[in-house]
Amino acid sequence: MNKETEFELIVTVVERGNADYVVEATRSAGASGGTIIYGRGSGIHEKDRILGVAIQPEKEVVLTLVQKSEKKAVMQSILDNTNITEVGKGICFCLPVLNVAGINHDLRKKGN
Repeated sequence: MNKETEFELIVTVVERGNADYVVEATRSAGASGGTIIYGRGSGIHEKDRILGVAIQPEKEVVLTLVQKSEKKAVMQSILDNTNITEVGKGICFCLPVLNVAGINHDLRKKGN
């Protein structure tokens, strides 16, 4: 395990069916891929009802691990190439990664 890393985790939550657009945007900015997880929303924009039954919209969560030096470009590509800036269409945020294991191929590729 690498004790200290230079990585960030970009988390992008979008409506179901839009994760592929997020992954395309991250790859075009230099990321090597991502992990897509399925979920359901419970935020302020998920209060629609049909015949009195609450709808819980399905979501896709894209996890993208990038080097800190790539973070701004990858996040900007997500903003530029998806509709995430529209109200209720999703959210994108970044978290620091303290330790990482299992991505040695990526470290060798980038010369670290």
